Amino acid sequence: MSAIRYELIKKCKQTGARLGRVYTPHGYFDTPAFMPVGTQATVKGMSPDELKSIEAGIILSNTYHLHIRPGEDIIKEAGGLHKFMNWDRPILTDSGGFQVFSLGDFRKIEEEGVTFKSHVDGSKKFLSPESAIKIQNKLGADIIMAFDECIPYPAEFHYVKKSVERTTRWAKRCIKAHENPETQALFGIVQGGMYKELRRQSAYELLELDFPGYAIGGLSVGEPAEEMYEMLECTVPLLPEDKPRYLMGVGSPDYLVEGAIRGIDMFDCVLPTRIGRNGTVLTSRGRMIIRDALYARDQSPIDPDCDCYACKNFTRSYIRHLIKAKEVLGIRLTTWHNLRFLLNLMKNVREAIKEDRLLDFRNEFFKNFGYN
Repeated sequence: MSAIRYELIKKCKQTGARLGRVYTPHGYFDTPAFMPVGTQATVKGMSPDELKSIEAGIILSNTYHLHIRPGEDIIKEAGGLHKFMNWDRPILTDSGGFQVFSLGDFRKIEEEGVTFKSHVDGSKKFLSPESAIKIQNKLGADIIMAFDECIPYPAEFHYVKKSVERTTRWAKRCIKAHENPETQALFGIVQGGMYKELRRQSAYELLELDFPGYAIGGLSVGEPAEEMYEMLECTVPLLPEDKPRYLMGVGSPDYLVEGAIRGIDMFDCVLPTRIGRNGTVLTSRGRMIIRDALYARDQSPIDPDCDCYACKNFTRSYIRHLIKAKEVLGIRLTTWHNLRFLLNLMKNVREAIKEDRLLDFRNEFFKNFGYN
């Protein structure tokens, strides 16, 4: 039996977007869902209780970083990732593939796996499909990811084709290496770059392996939005109706809404925490650089339409002061707000699907946010 179960609750009559629920060993979460990223077994600036207060149903942690520091054995000795970080809701761990492949000249790809240098101390490391799964088995997340090759953009057809074929071979090795299929659901990752026929090839090959869920990788890596949507439109319809669909590394408001319209169930991205640390916030009227002098005397909340702790208790003026003074509370508040904004956006998307008005919601939200 699979460690997870996907329930399709409703499809939006306007778009075909899916309202669903994913059941895991640590509870369920509703979809479409945004997953805050806790790279180092913590969502930067947020405690577990604070994440629950903003209705985070599932979070993501990073296999590569946790392998480098503190090491999967230490986390296993602590009782697994859930106990280590005191989070009793679902967790997804990525395979580490994206981080390794983003190292560029500091890594070498071979059939057996990837040799790379640690970003911490420069020491030589090796990651293979087998070791990536072994690490994730020790971490103990509810959903784990196959080790794939994340293809850069742009890339030539022949390179992408070879990469897709390698990703399929690696996926088979991941399944064979997986020790805990009854408690950890292993997702396959569809690759194929910006080539429709290779996306289809990757999807068909992975479907034969019958994963309990499927991710779409290699998007939002620098390509125009129209190309990403085109790849989704040719790939998503191929994926099973009764299993969750995860678009990796995507988290801007427009991509979340457009992805949901095209049938995606799960998203993740560092965007809300990263831009929060730089003094930028997401609001119902668009992005705001709150550290700008424009807000020095602005006594209104970040977003009058937001119900988060930052907006209910502090002003733009005060938060700007904290950011300029490099006070930790400043970036905690901007992070808190940005995460709540995206989680609430997905809640509104789910409600719009339920009421068959997702296109209407999209049009109104984009108009207010400032998207053309």
